Amino acid sequence: MTTATASATTAGPRSTTARRLLALGRAEGILLLRNRTALFTALLLPLLLIGGLKNVLDQQAETTPGLDVDSLLVNGAVGMVLAFVVYYNLTAAYVARRGELVLKRLRTGEARDIEILAGTAVPSVALALLMCAVIGIAGASVLNLTAPVNPLLLIVGLVMAVGTLMALAAISSAFTRTVESAGITTMPILLLSQFGSGLFFPLEVMPDRVADFCRLLPTTPAFQLIRVGWFGTDGSADATGFAGTWSTAAPHLVTGAVWLALAAWGAVRYFRWEPRR
Repeated sequence: MTTATASATTAGPRSTTARRLLALGRAEGILLLRNRTALFTALLLPLLLIGGLKNVLDQQAETTPGLDVDSLLVNGAVGMVLAFVVYYNLTAAYVARRGELVLKRLRTGEARDIEILAGTAVPSVALALLMCAVIGIAGASVLNLTAPVNPLLLIVGLVMAVGTLMALAAISSAFTRTVESAGITTMPILLLSQFGSGLFFPLEVMPDRVADFCRLLPTTPAFQLIRVGWFGTDGSADATGFAGTWSTAAPHLVTGAVWLALAAWGAVRYFRWEPRR
């Protein structure tokens, strides 16, 4: 009885999914803070691109009357933060942890595969959402933007964007041998998100056929949902009130859900837990 009581008293807290995610996220966060290159990519590079985005949108507004530069600037800034902080940083993190055999060792413990991948993503996702919140608050105060038309749809767009980019990062890491080469392997998705998903060049200034094609790209639906949820428009149609935003967002919801499912399947199918020999 004494031995059993002592064992129960000295036993640590019960391991749960939340505890494992927090532990993995805390460890990955420490590594992120120590990596100056990753911090530069996460904090400064998106801000530098936002300055270039402002100049591009101002030039487009001169030739496209009625273009809402302020709303496009905020939406583009949020999209670029998500693309670089979540997608690029997470791709590099997966490759680094795989090369150090951290992922392989973690699989021998209690954490499930999905918990390992999600725990590694916690710092990048948290930092990206924090930066998006700062951009939103700054945009609302400095640019005098209105409150989100449909906050729920805005949250759905953020969740879909984060989920899709996390899955794409897992897929990209499978084709990335070293952390240094992550800048090359992630380039196609980054370019598609910047120039094909309406961040640098709004879809409404593109030719109709090009815009229709770009709406089918993996990252476009989520970014358009964020825009509709906040500003009530996706460039091709304007919503009337809270209810109208759902009808405007319906095509993006369907396309985004399909891409999210395909990206999740690809992550499960192609993700590598050990370095390639």
